[in-house]
Parts: sequence; C-alpha cells; structure tokens
Amino acid sequence: NGTSKIYPLPPDIKGVYIHGGVGCGKTHLMNIFYNETPCQSKQKVHFHKFMLGVHKSMHRARYEGGVTDGNEILKQVVDDVICDGKIICFDEFQVTDVADALILRRLFSALLDRGAVIVATSNRAPHDLYLNGLQRDLFLPFIGLLEAKCNVVSMWKSETDYRLVKSGAMNDHGNRERKVYFVGHCSVEAFNAMFTDLTKHEKIIENSTIKTADGRQVYVRKSSPTYNVARFSFDDICRKPLGASDYLAIASSFHTVFLEAVPLLNINDVNIVRRFIVFVDIMYEYNIKLIVQADAEPDSLFQGLDVNNRVIDEAFSFDRTRSRLEEMGSESYLKAQKWTGNVGGIPLNELIDRIE
Repeated sequence: NGTSKIYPLPPDIKGVYIHGGVGCGKTHLMNIFYNETPCQSKQKVHFHKFMLGVHKSMHRARYEGGVTDGNEILKQVVDDVICDGKIICFDEFQVTDVADALILRRLFSALLDRGAVIVATSNRAPHDLYLNGLQRDLFLPFIGLLEAKCNVVSMWKSETDYRLVKSGAMNDHGNRERKVYFVGHCSVEAFNAMFTDLTKHEKIIENSTIKTADGRQVYVRKSSPTYNVARFSFDDICRKPLGASDYLAIASSFHTVFLEAVPLLNINDVNIVRRFIVFVDIMYEYNIKLIVQADAEPDSLFQGLDVNNRVIDEAFSFDRTRSRLEEMGSESYLKAQKWTGNVGGIPLNELIDRIE
C-alpha cells in the first residue's frame, strides 16, 4: 500500500525448497519472492558464497576471538548470519564438500531456532542432496530437517529451458549466433582480436596477482586495470588448486573475463570439471561478461556422459553450466548492468557496445 511498515515474521513459518531442471524458472521465482516480500530482514546469497562466509566466520571466532567452545563458535556464526537477514534465500543449493555436509544440520537447526526462514533453489530433490558423498549417513538427519521445515516444490515437469529461449537469435544456417563464445582453433585469431579491441590497445599487465578475501594470491595471466578486463587460460583456472574464494576474487576485480583453451572434458577429469562448474556459477552470479574460446560448443564440451544422469553430481551440475554458458551469450545477459565489483573509469555500457 506504499507505506514503509516493517512486518514481523510469523512464528514457525515454513520455508520453501524448489527443485527442478536447469532454466525452468526456479531462480526467477525466488527473485520475485525476494523483491516483493515486505519483510526487511532478508538476504539473498549463492550457496557457495554462503558456506565460504560460514567457514570464515568460524575461523574468525576461533583464531581471532579466541573462542574454543564449539557451541559458542556456532552461536557467533549464527549471529553473523541472522544479522544479514532472517529470511535467507539460497540459490543453487548443492552439497559436494564433506566439511559442509557435516556442519549443515547443526548450523541450520540453530538458524531455525533463531527464527530463520529458508528459501532455496536446487537442481536436486532433498533426498538426492550429497548423494554418494563421504559419511553421508551423518548428513541424512539434515535432509529430514529440511523436509520438515520447508515446503518442497518440484518443477521437474517443466520441459522448457528459459535460458535457451532468451539466448541469441538463430542465423540463416540454423545455428545460434554467439557473440562471446569462440569454437575451435580457427577462432583464436578472432578471440585475440576481441581482447585487443576491448582493452583499446592499452598497456596490458602480464603475470600479476590479486588477493582473495582470506589473503591468498590468484594468478592473472593478462589484465587491463583501466578497463577491468582480465584474461586466463583454462589451465590457470581449472588445473590449479583453486576454489570458490579465488573465483570470487576474480569476479570482484574484473567485469569482463576472457577464458581461452577450454578443452573437451570427461568424468575422468572430475576435479577439473568441478572447478569449471564452480567458476562458471560465480561468473554468472556476478554478471561477469565471460568470453570463451573452447574446443566445442557448450552442449558438446562434456564428452561420454549423459548430462541427464541424476546420480553423478558432476554430470548433473554440468547441465547447469551448459545452460548458463548459453545464456551468457544472450543479448539480455550482456546488457544487464549488475556487476558490483571495483568498477574502473570506463562505463560498462561502452564495453558492452564493443562486445556487440
């Protein structure tokens, strides 16, 4: 009604857990809820980033605050989370790390006891979370808690990938136009030319580093600080022991990222595939303009494995990666101005116009 009244949360309100295939509209629904709910105590966060924050908060309590009691450490973590909002909207809820799996039940029990409401999107039903993970029997009570405290909504009947619907237009040959995705060795020259064009022939810094939130150094092969553009090889990003915090540092420092020499992948490269999935997730969440040179189109990068397989996490997750790479070449994505990093002096519109 246009007033500024802040509504309190009703007691014992249940959350929502939405699961379904890629591009079916899960995140879109959650965003509508987040934007329209009148409650001011709310937060929206990608699950990768949330768990990084949890571990950082635990580390701070233990090593900076001198807290040794596990219950007190948990209380401080919960205090930090609740301070950011009691309605917690998680995008891409997925558990693949044993450390995350073992802490989730205690953490979420404590959050719910403090009146938190969980709203989450996921590519997996609750009973499929952390499937085949180490010590999964210790994780199972969390699934029961999640199902008890959330209305579980399946969107698997939707057969439309809306990311593909709004992706680039079809050309005269029936192929989808790709403005930021280059395929094959023959495309390297055009890929290099775009990097030169987007940095306007400015001096390029080679072999530099940026810092993560916890002080780690991330290698940057080439960058233009003036234009907030960086260039990496696939080996830089995925064949080194990097993780979500490293990719967050990249996303916070550059609004345009070039990634070259992406090879064909298979399940034998499981750790490499996992890093690539997390990297693309974070680039997407930060609305990074990701310009890729690869050996194949997104739907052909992962070889020899059925992406509809719901048992193997990497196959399942790579379907999301494929979908996001498709969307990241769409006009609507390229024109979205949501980057929240360290914006330099060059207007983002100007850079996007040159991409187009």
